[in-house]
Amino acid sequence: MILTFLTSSIAAAGDAIHYNELGLDPIVFEIGWFKLRWYSLAYLAGIALGWWYLLKLIAQPGAPMARRHADDMVFYATLGIIIGGRLGYVLFYRPMDYLRNPIDIPQIWDGGMSFHGGVIGVSLAILYLARSNGLNWLRIHDYVACCVPFGLFFGRLANFVNGELWGRPTNLPWAIIFPSGGPAARHPSQLYEAALEGLLLFAILWFLFRKTDARYQPGKLVGSFLLVYGLSRFLVEFVREPDVGLENLSWGLSMGQTLCVPMIAGGLYLVATAKRRRERVEPIAGGDSVA
Repeated sequence: MILTFLTSSIAAAGDAIHYNELGLDPIVFEIGWFKLRWYSLAYLAGIALGWWYLLKLIAQPGAPMARRHADDMVFYATLGIIIGGRLGYVLFYRPMDYLRNPIDIPQIWDGGMSFHGGVIGVSLAILYLARSNGLNWLRIHDYVACCVPFGLFFGRLANFVNGELWGRPTNLPWAIIFPSGGPAARHPSQLYEAALEGLLLFAILWFLFRKTDARYQPGKLVGSFLLVYGLSRFLVEFVREPDVGLENLSWGLSMGQTLCVPMIAGGLYLVATAKRRRERVEPIAGGDSVA
């Protein structure tokens, strides 16, 4: 799909690309009443790859949890993503719409998930797991944060396939006219976010985990995640079309940017104070201590 987009962009040679020319369909296949959507597959792929990668990470020295904890973590995190993401979208972006039609709140198959709400949901899931098993909740956050870019990458690609969450009008050569975006050519901001929140964020966290001692400084990895994601999303919001009524709040920021401010501040704090939290790490799964 991305290759199709790039090829079409080059062929357009400065003209706006029509979404319908890309041959994309939000539905993978349908049988009777059942419809399998790329949006659903994006969530499944993100969770599956995140689980696989988490197992790779805890196989390294000094892991904060064992395999049994990681398996439980996936279950709790999935609940946190779905419940937190949906409730976050309802509360942050469309509270009045859903207050008038509360029966629509569980209908996540129609789209409408907030990453910021998902973060809160996953954080609560990690806190529950850590307290239930006597684990270091901040170090678990570090490891889980390294796995999240998978879901962000596939989720943004699914947004693009759905033709939703497009950007502001532009005359750039790769601008796209989306069916639900009116006649204006727009930024494919979903792809910008896939690159920044998915690929770039994964690369930074991979480097910090593999090439530095960041995983032995509780909070440094999750702090880096919050900082890089927050800055990326804050910048993309300048070219992403905000929800109606939430584009310029009374303090001059969009809702998306506003929600990123505490993430950036929290990330800066966690990174700046991580070294002082460093201590001898006793691996949960056994093996040698790591100073």
